[in-house]
Amino acid sequence: MAFRPVEEQVDYVSQKVSRASKPTQLKITDMRVAVLEGVPFTSPVVRISTNQGISGYGEVRDDADKRYALELKSHLLGENPCNVEMLFKRIKQFGNNGRQGGGVSGVEMALWDLAGKAYGVPVFQMLGGAYRRKIRLYTDTTESDDPKEYARRMKERVDKGFTFLKMDLGLELVAKKPGTIIGKDYWGGNLEQYNGEAGSYGQTQHNFTMVQVTDKGIELMADFVEAVRDAVGYNIPLGMDHTGHFDVNTAIRLAHRFERYNLAWMEDLVPWNYTDDWKEITKAINVPTMTGEDIYGLEGFRKLCDEDAIDLVQPDPATAGGILETKRIGDYAAEKGKAMPLHYAGSPVGAMAAAHIAAATESFVALEYHATDVPFWNDLVKQDQPLMDKGWYHLTDKPGLGIEMDEKEMEKHLAKGEKMFAPTPEWNKKVAWDRTWS
Repeated sequence: MAFRPVEEQVDYVSQKVSRASKPTQLKITDMRVAVLEGVPFTSPVVRISTNQGISGYGEVRDDADKRYALELKSHLLGENPCNVEMLFKRIKQFGNNGRQGGGVSGVEMALWDLAGKAYGVPVFQMLGGAYRRKIRLYTDTTESDDPKEYARRMKERVDKGFTFLKMDLGLELVAKKPGTIIGKDYWGGNLEQYNGEAGSYGQTQHNFTMVQVTDKGIELMADFVEAVRDAVGYNIPLGMDHTGHFDVNTAIRLAHRFERYNLAWMEDLVPWNYTDDWKEITKAINVPTMTGEDIYGLEGFRKLCDEDAIDLVQPDPATAGGILETKRIGDYAAEKGKAMPLHYAGSPVGAMAAAHIAAATESFVALEYHATDVPFWNDLVKQDQPLMDKGWYHLTDKPGLGIEMDEKEMEKHLAKGEKMFAPTPEWNKKVAWDRTWS
């Protein structure tokens, strides 16, 4: 080799050198999506590729459309992914509240993953460093019509090491019993909150359902909370979600009954954008109030915080705008004296994005873990140790999001009709004039 041409000698001695070592010359060359199913919901995973052979992963919000991300591709090709904030501001106009924020958020996560890999540092370090490396998780469980069985399932979570719980307590748990729910017959007795049929109870905002809970119904709902508290004790924080779609007065009555159980929060009692309703509820009860999983961007949280309408903010990074925007939300809320739990229900990609936010945000409380009943969840990542250990994530010094996805395992869990990171050339070209000002 010593007598070979200089070019060949250089190629030989540098064959094991990482080519992803020139961040200023990094360029986005492709973006594709793989839609996973059962993790625990449907999760579109974004993969952004570059000219230096490194890829970054992000995740669109659970049960969102992959096209929310794909429509952004033409705005990213040829750009340096390390310019995360600039690119976020370019694509931010294409996001919105709820699942419509998923595309921008998932792409932003992938950009951070790439930037971290390019510079060889974990994302939390690029956000200013870590307040913590051990990330506390909260979890819920499947519901049961039997309070004792519900409580047993919650206790199982504690036995697995979780130190923070949340329970769903929907009206449907007591609605079958006579004298509990006023107005249910108008909805055909179907009080399912995730009914996607247009005009259904599940698609009607709280104040417009004319559904109320009687004293009997409230007492029966309280039986569930009592049973859970008896099972897990009072050392474990316990939040509550998915109570149902009803008016402000019913929300206040329900919260008054639950005050004795020292709940960590009551979540989404009314839609997040009804600031005055939230103020009325928050001032009337002695249970912390919380909302935010469907808010896109800091702007929506700013009003809730400025008007002291809620006690806690809970963004979902896969809706809120991704990693940096969620950290900004947490920092702003902290200035107003409000802590930040994080909502999340998807694959390990978004979970680790959320974990890095949690590490870098002082006001963080706990991060949702929604995969306790998904046996293959950890298999989606190439890692000797499971990501979740007894109710905690443990962040390492690995660059980017700190995980390597197992694409062969991912392929086993593709949604019906989907392909594994199929080419997307139809999204390469811009087809519209997108400037929002004149």
